[in-house]
Order: sequence, then C-alpha cells, then structure tokens
Amino acid sequence: MTPSARAPRSLVWAGAVVFLVAAGLVLLMVVRPSAASSSGSGAPGPVPAESSADVGFARDMSVHHQQAVEMAFIVRDRTEDEDVRRLAYDIINTQANQRGMMLGWLESWGRPKSSDRPPMEWMGHPAAPSDGSLMPGMATDTELDGLRAAEGRDAEVLFLRLMTVHHRAGADMARAAAGAAGTDEIRSLAAGTARAQESEISLMTDMLEARGARP
Repeated sequence: MTPSARAPRSLVWAGAVVFLVAAGLVLLMVVRPSAASSSGSGAPGPVPAESSADVGFARDMSVHHQQAVEMAFIVRDRTEDEDVRRLAYDIINTQANQRGMMLGWLESWGRPKSSDRPPMEWMGHPAAPSDGSLMPGMATDTELDGLRAAEGRDAEVLFLRLMTVHHRAGADMARAAAGAAGTDEIRSLAAGTARAQESEISLMTDMLEARGARP
C-alpha cells in the first residue's frame, strides 16, 4: 500500500483521537474538582509558588501554544488542501482553548501571565531564546517568514515539519509538568496535552509521507 493510500485512514483515526482527548479535557475541567477544593471542604488550597512547575508550565505552554495557533492560521491561508486546513482548524481551536484555561489559572492564582524568568527554568534547564524562538521546538522568525512566503504543497510540507518539531518539544514539556505539578488542573491538562500532541505527530508523519516528504 502506498503512503497516499494509507493516509486517509490514519487521518480519520488520529483526528478522532485528538478530538476525543480535547473533548475529554474540556469535560474534565468542568466536572473535576480542582486542587483547591480536593479535600471537599470548599476552602481554597495553597496557591502554587512562583517557581512551581504549575506556574512555569502555564506560562511557557501558553507561549508555545500561541505560536502553534499562529502557524496554523498562516498555513490555513496558504493552501487549499482540506486535510491540512482541517488539522490547522483543530490546532487553532484546541490550543487556543487550552491557552485560555492556563491564563485563567494564572490569574486566579494571582500570578503574572509573563515573567522575566527564563523559559523552562522550572524544568531545570532554562531555554536560551534565538531568532525569535523562545523555547525548544518553537519556530524561528526566519522559519515563520518562510512559511508566510510559501504556497500550496511547499507551505503544507513546511508547516507539517515545523509543527512536528513544535509538538515534540511541547509533548516533552507536558510530560514534565504532568509528573511535577502540584495541582490537579495542570497535571490533567499536561497529561492530555502530551497524548494529543503525540497523536498529531503520528498524523503529520503520515501526511508528510503522502506528500513524498520526510518529517
């Protein structure tokens, strides 16, 4: 079976997985008690410290997600391919919603939404920004300019490659937060984010193969 023949089945499967994970996350945030009320008393729990994984992840992943949404908007207008446009739409909606939740938690904790602290310091290895790339996996300003200038298949391939690298780093960050966070909110969101991004990496690998390109 050729890659192009295999792609549609994987698109349906992976797209369904991503949708279910995203829907589950939203439902979880609605019905699951937060760490602040996990004792059942209703009394506010301790606010995560400024240096905590909870605060660091919420800030850093908000920035990471913001760029993913930006790239998805760019490619949406650079191609007519329905599969790529559908993927872009899913990324825009899922990651914008998750970003909103994380910024909301920061506000409820009384923590600023931005900081002078180096990105990923909470993970033990602060990131060194370069050419607009603030954290591992993020596209550089030069790469974003290239995506804006591309059209059709070239735009599709470049987007899929950039987003694959973006998701790999995002999944690594999410796994770290899932293991280190002190609040149910961040642990649950981080674990679900890692699963969803790994699923989309598999989907994008198939989409690249269908276009005769390597990840």
